[in-house]
Amino acid sequence: MPSLVSLDRDRAANPLDILEQILGGNDWAFERRSDGEMAAEAPGKWCDYALFFSWSEEISAMHFTCAFDMKVPANRREKLFELLALANEKLWIGHFGLESEDGVPVFRHSVLLRGAPSASAESLEDMVDIAITECERFFPAFQLVLWGGKAPAEALAAAMLDCVGEA
Repeated sequence: MPSLVSLDRDRAANPLDILEQILGGNDWAFERRSDGEMAAEAPGKWCDYALFFSWSEEISAMHFTCAFDMKVPANRREKLFELLALANEKLWIGHFGLESEDGVPVFRHSVLLRGAPSASAESLEDMVDIAITECERFFPAFQLVLWGGKAPAEALAAAMLDCVGEA
């Protein structure tokens, strides 16, 4: 469908330029692989997370994944898929999935920037922060299902408890 908006105004500036500053400011290791790809590593409470950003200038969209440092054995994936479906019901932004080749759980999110000059630093910071926060929140449920033998609903209920104080 043709757009009435001029093509130059329609394309956003590359948000990976802003992400470089954000990642550097956090002292996180990152590698700018090309104008359209960047990988980084972010520390978490439960594990380190592999971040991958993919920018498409053609459609003015950025795809983002935050991968757990965990591999799911093929014989345990059925229960994990059930947990992913239940967890995704609790999310406002993004969704959890499982990389089919290597069995790594990931949080995914895409941002459309058509018509915007670029993504703001605040929106990119929020995107990364939300992903890591959700991964941290659901990590115990993944562990309980995979290694603790818990049912997905039971594991999710345990992960959703808001604890007060520290032990």
